[in-house]
Amino acid sequence: MLANLAISLIEHKRIKTTLAKAKALRKYVEPMITRSKNDTTHNRRVVFSSLQNKEAIKELFGDISTTIGERPGGYTRILKIGTRLGDAAEMAIIELVDYNQDLLSAPKEAKKKTRRSRSRKKNTENTDAAVATETVVAENAAEQVADVAEVETVQEVVQEQVAEVTDVAEETVAEVADTAEEAADEVAKEEPKAEDENTEDA
Repeated sequence: MLANLAISLIEHKRIKTTLAKAKALRKYVEPMITRSKNDTTHNRRVVFSSLQNKEAIKELFGDISTTIGERPGGYTRILKIGTRLGDAAEMAIIELVDYNQDLLSAPKEAKKKTRRSRSRKKNTENTDAAVATETVVAENAAEQVADVAEVETVQEVVQEQVAEVTDVAEETVAEVADTAEEAADEVAKEEPKAEDENTEDA
């Protein structure tokens, strides 16, 4: 399971899974990314023994290793996105840090490096990460609300159809009852006539 998750993360750079699986995947995939920095036959064979996927190995030792080459560690980021509707499991997005285009494309202002500016820079980075996390959570919450709205709409349509069927059934039962009463009245009218005919014959 972790191998499949690692292959998906390497190929798509960002996947959605449960929080527990994301934490386990981080410990599983980050040593492989560290090995990819040193592109040797031995390292390729070690990683391939775990993944068993040539395309993932090619991507890992090619594009990913050049992109994260200068990063000393912490190649992945986990973002909590709330709970799943079915079983209330905690969901999360795990992504490769250097492939988040939203954060990378944010404009950076050139400032002089001072002791205060360094601390402000750290606070700004933390704020940006928190804003990105809140944005992802808000998007997923909106999707969940939309799903709930769709379910409620379907339920309303079903209730309307059930009400229509019930009305038609009630009308049909009323018509059948009227027909039965008319038939009974006709039979009741015909019985005295038959008795009169019998008395005349006698």
